[in-house]
Amino acid sequence: MLNNKVVLITGGTGSFGKKFIETILDRYPEVKKIIIYSRDELKQSVIKQKYPSFDFPQLRFFIGDVRDKDRMTQACEGVDVIIHAAAIKQVDTAEYNPTECIRTNVDGAENVIHAALACGVKDVVALSTDKACAPINLYGATKLVSDKLFAAANNIRGSKDIKFSVVRYGNVMGSRGSVIPFFIDKKKEGMLPITHADMTRFNISLQDGVNMVMYAIGNHIGGEIFVPKIPSYKITDIATAIAPECDTRVVGIRPGEKLHEEMITDTDSLNTIDLGRYYAILPSVSFMHTEEDFIKHHNAVKVPFGFKYNSGTNTEWETVQSLRDLIIEHVDASFSV
Repeated sequence: MLNNKVVLITGGTGSFGKKFIETILDRYPEVKKIIIYSRDELKQSVIKQKYPSFDFPQLRFFIGDVRDKDRMTQACEGVDVIIHAAAIKQVDTAEYNPTECIRTNVDGAENVIHAALACGVKDVVALSTDKACAPINLYGATKLVSDKLFAAANNIRGSKDIKFSVVRYGNVMGSRGSVIPFFIDKKKEGMLPITHADMTRFNISLQDGVNMVMYAIGNHIGGEIFVPKIPSYKITDIATAIAPECDTRVVGIRPGEKLHEEMITDTDSLNTIDLGRYYAILPSVSFMHTEEDFIKHHNAVKVPFGFKYNSGTNTEWETVQSLRDLIIEHVDASFSV
């Protein structure tokens, strides 16, 4: 699928980007070029040390910001596939710096779209978040706008052979700023701060997130928001899995935070199909494909009217033991309780 292709990853030095690079090199040894596009030269230098140029000549490093349309367009010359992972992702950072969040997450998304259209790119997959579903914080709102931009981009492609789609998933296990590394660090203090005893979240491993993007590249026809079928966990079970000996203290829900996350609302059910491994929310306006086109292409069925996908009412759950096993596998092999 990606052999002999040129792939560009915006935000390519983040947790997702690093795992995506590793996966491409493992599965597609004949990939023509992987362009890591980001604005942090220090993080790029770390990746260069892991993949020295004499062993990995297919890697290219572009310093640039998705806010810079000209630089984005320059980076996209000759590119076949774009994975758009660059974003301001921290909820509290976005609340305190709203204009900066909008410039990166909304204006940046539009720049990626126009660069892809101008440069003859074939496939564009943008990363989203469960916080884009019925958003209550600015980060989620900007990602919802981004999702809509990428879905609508299919309607302005004209005769160009290009497809845009989105993947939306929940908390990535062990990613920077997430609860698991935070609790592991706090374990040394003997006290874990819990926002709310009833809080739940969706859970996905970094590799499963990468696999989902690979699926989207190989199967989208343009406009889909792909949603994985994944388990939920209770925040109290995470605390028990990591530090059963520690006390917990309820500190309250942070600004812009939900008690339970959503990925599909009951209103979304009108446009949602079940693909088996994933769901797909279809664009409400598509000039390229009908609902039947999507259903036939994906061999899918429509979800029932009123269906919703919420971390608090999910039917699949992680247990304390399964969480411990996942932490050892995906976060910290030396972890023990």
